[in-house]
Amino acid sequence: MELNIKSKDTCRYDAVSIGEVMLRLDPGEGRIRTARSFRVWEGGGEYNVIRGLRKCFHMKTAVITAFAQNEVGALLDDFICQGGVDTSLIKWMKTDGIGRVCRNGLNFTERGFGIRGAVGCSDRANTAISKAKPEDFNFDYIFGELGVRWLHTGGIYAALSEQSCETVLAAIRTAKKYGTVVSYDLNYRPSMWSAIGGKEKAQQVNSEIANYVDVMIGNEEDFTACLGFSVKGNDEQLKTLNLAGYKEMVNEVAKKYPNLKVVATTLREVKTATINDWSAICWVDGTIYKAKDYKNLEIMDRVGGGDSFASGLIYGLMTTQDPELAVNYGAAHGALAMTTPGDTTMADCREVEAIMQGAGARVQR
Repeated sequence: MELNIKSKDTCRYDAVSIGEVMLRLDPGEGRIRTARSFRVWEGGGEYNVIRGLRKCFHMKTAVITAFAQNEVGALLDDFICQGGVDTSLIKWMKTDGIGRVCRNGLNFTERGFGIRGAVGCSDRANTAISKAKPEDFNFDYIFGELGVRWLHTGGIYAALSEQSCETVLAAIRTAKKYGTVVSYDLNYRPSMWSAIGGKEKAQQVNSEIANYVDVMIGNEEDFTACLGFSVKGNDEQLKTLNLAGYKEMVNEVAKKYPNLKVVATTLREVKTATINDWSAICWVDGTIYKAKDYKNLEIMDRVGGGDSFASGLIYGLMTTQDPELAVNYGAAHGALAMTTPGDTTMADCREVEAIMQGAGARVQR
């Protein structure tokens, strides 16, 4: 495996993401439909990854996004600053006060418990980043003059609007022009693609994006819906992953897209909302590397677990280029992130490495 990661002394940022950042409104142990108060966090599929790289793994990161210029946008900016992520690349857009021109996204998410699964209800139409066009960002300046070692983005942002499809492609193409490594989480959401062309549009856009990607993250459903591949031998409910079938599929993906260096996915078996079996696998050069199994993992909040896996994987690849170590960084970080509330990690790199080495949950004094 040769990712050809640029040196730190030639780049301002270790990693940046491009995508939407929303306010997450969390009713805690209650339900959205009966809540009288919410705890507020920031979150977004692409942003969560670079926030984890900064907060847990102490890398220098920035977010490329857009906000409506109002008090909600200011709150989002403040949350991002608290996470240590550079906000200087954010595009601020004027709005009309009621969201006709643009607005900031809201994501109501309840955690679930036992037999009651987690529930998400997004309110994100007409957001600033969904309306942003390639010319709203100076990608040549970001990737060429400032310098970026790694770009992360994903299919959630690509599905926001016709404009976001164009903008993510422009960002990725420019990143590759300047030698930046690109990771992409397919993250298929049928409801988001439905208004802009459905599965056919998803495959058209993601097939083009895949030509520029070095590290692809996605499960069997993602590869089927976004790229038209399928895993042989899986059960209809996708409760367990057929590893042999997955490996065969990824080898087929790599033949079609020889630029891919790494393909990874989490493995989750949901026993209840609060008890999951958790692991991950990583494909490199025809070999599958499997992370440690976390059987009967107790979950406080599963949202963002996959994003924390991605940030651990990226950290491992950037610092070791050892796929087995990298997938274990990802699985351990994802496991820890799901023991605390909110989309984003509260873990520290030392905790992640201790879990990788088999540390237990005894009290620390």
